[in-house]
Amino acid sequence: MNQVNQVFETTIAGRKLKGEFGKLGMLSNCALKISYGDTVILINANASDSPREGIDFFPLSIEYQERLYAVGKIPGGFIKREGRPSDKAILNARAIDRPLRPLFPKGYRNDVQVVCTVLSVEQDNLPNILAMNGASLALCLSSIPFTTPVATVAVGLIDGEFVINPTSKQREESSLDLTVCATKDRVMMIEAGGQEIPEDVMYDAIVFGFDECKKIAEFQEKVMKKYGKTKVEAELYEVDETIAKEVKEFAFDMIKESMYLTDKDARNAAKDEVREKVNEEFGQKYPDNAADINEVIYKLEKSLVRNMILNEKRRPDGRGFEEVRSLASEVGILPRTHGSGVFTRGLTQVMSVATLGSISEVQILDGIEEATSKRYMHHYNFPSYSVGEVRPLRGPNRREIGHGALAEKALEPLIPSEDKFPYAIRIVSEVLSSNGSTSQASVCGSTLALLDAGVPIIRPAAGIAMGLVTSDDLQHEEILTDIQGLEDFFGDMDFKVAGTEKGITAIQVDTKISGLSNKCIKKAIHDAREARLSILKVMNECIAEPRKEVSVYAPKVFTLNINPDKIKDVIGAGGKTINKIIDETGVKIDIKDDGAVFVTAEDYASGKRALELIESYSREVVAGEIYLGKVTKISNFGAFVQILPGKEGLVHISKLDVKRVNKVEDIVSVGDEILVKVTDIDSMGRINLSRKDAIKDSEEDNSKENKEEK
Repeated sequence: MNQVNQVFETTIAGRKLKGEFGKLGMLSNCALKISYGDTVILINANASDSPREGIDFFPLSIEYQERLYAVGKIPGGFIKREGRPSDKAILNARAIDRPLRPLFPKGYRNDVQVVCTVLSVEQDNLPNILAMNGASLALCLSSIPFTTPVATVAVGLIDGEFVINPTSKQREESSLDLTVCATKDRVMMIEAGGQEIPEDVMYDAIVFGFDECKKIAEFQEKVMKKYGKTKVEAELYEVDETIAKEVKEFAFDMIKESMYLTDKDARNAAKDEVREKVNEEFGQKYPDNAADINEVIYKLEKSLVRNMILNEKRRPDGRGFEEVRSLASEVGILPRTHGSGVFTRGLTQVMSVATLGSISEVQILDGIEEATSKRYMHHYNFPSYSVGEVRPLRGPNRREIGHGALAEKALEPLIPSEDKFPYAIRIVSEVLSSNGSTSQASVCGSTLALLDAGVPIIRPAAGIAMGLVTSDDLQHEEILTDIQGLEDFFGDMDFKVAGTEKGITAIQVDTKISGLSNKCIKKAIHDAREARLSILKVMNECIAEPRKEVSVYAPKVFTLNINPDKIKDVIGAGGKTINKIIDETGVKIDIKDDGAVFVTAEDYASGKRALELIESYSREVVAGEIYLGKVTKISNFGAFVQILPGKEGLVHISKLDVKRVNKVEDIVSVGDEILVKVTDIDSMGRINLSRKDAIKDSEEDNSKENKEEK
């Protein structure tokens, strides 16, 4: 069957965005090839014909597939093919999911999968931004019931000016890395990393990106109307009206009473008791409708909490809307680690542990991004015990990878440069107790751990999560500071902001509604600053500045700069020289192409000794200078003397003494240490030495000293 290839294009930031569908992937609901410059992605969108039975959520799956051929690379390792998705690919998939999910019809439970395969990458045009626009377009063009286009742009800040979709060079110069996703009416998602960006500048950047998104969303809408398939009629999950009415009449007052308890444990116990009573009442009457019964209870709980906040101006735990929960900070709790900190906010508690390593322990990145290594690493673990549950322990899931990356983004701008603090740094945040915003608690706990480890960060950082509850028409909204789990679960927004007293270093915003107003964004950013400052005050009372010295258990790092031309001399043939130094001192040695040398040692003495050896192997032999050398070999015509490690010259028999020498052995023996002067270095690098000249120079120096004394 011949497919008609539909082509459409527009211009964004002076570069062409082009879409084609109908020619490739004929069996997909929609297979869209989309390009921006030389960056090309294939987006495939498909959905099941009927809803998945027995679930209470929308099964949307977003996959972001990196292909190394896109940047002309062959995968490393033995297998030579792409393996599990990289952390970056997982983060990109999550970023695509978040703005799309809320715009599907409520109650839609068909499986939907969007696969974004990166085919070609031009570093000036980021594939993740293109994939986000492409995923929206593919869904709009498909018959899947998705009808609200979402546009995405990147925003940079260079010399006080905002830039849409900055190029590779511009990204290096930019102090802001902002991604804005929006419909033509409201902002859906925000991701940001920055170098302590002031709140008003961050808000203006978001609005700037939103204005550009409106144009792209309108373009997508025109494409959908012109080329899109007819949308299927969605089969939406609805609770049986009779069951809904009966359960509400029976349980409403009990649920209300439980939801108004301010203590979390008491509230949860009361909720469990209500569920037991409801199941006893309706379990046998409606044995096949357990999902409906649970859905009614969920909706009643949700409506009660939202009404409490919107109309009664009351939060579930009794706090004010701008009030932060009780705070506590502690450092140095683990005796043998390099740095540790525990941060507690209400019932949320995170322990972060810092480890310092040699520069060779940086993380090597094998992906399609420009970065090839990472010196600062932040990992986040969320075990089941943190919420009082029992689950098998597995490897990190997407959420854990995402939360670790967010905390890393918040702290990375504050990490000192390699020349000021020559260590690889790893932080691990262990969530000990979770009741809202553990990712931001890990920013706080990790700041404490870094300070405890003696890392001279630019300034301490803290994070907070803001929440939102809106009326159905979106006209009435209440913003909440420091949301707890219940408010996150039943609320409309998770607006995470991290930064220092000076400005913002990271933002991540998710919504469950059709977007945020500019007014909401502005207030959330402002209120987050006030909360952040109050948290930083408590943290500063615990530890205000980095330890003066790193832990006794941390490695000691020494640095040295040598002439790059001398690197080969330090390494030696087959690594012989450098291995000799390592064997003698027990250190680790890392040498960069620019001549920067990093020596990692367990103690000061071995580190200094290694530096001395490296320096001696890298020193230049200078004509006219006098050296104390060691005789290594004797011949009839002279003696060979080593004046520096790996540097040997010849003292001709005529240059051995001020008087005539008949036999070399009359003056020196192998192993003797003698002063020699470098008289010449020929074009082949051979060194000519003279003991006679060294003696004469020494006698002249003594004569001058005697005259000066007289």
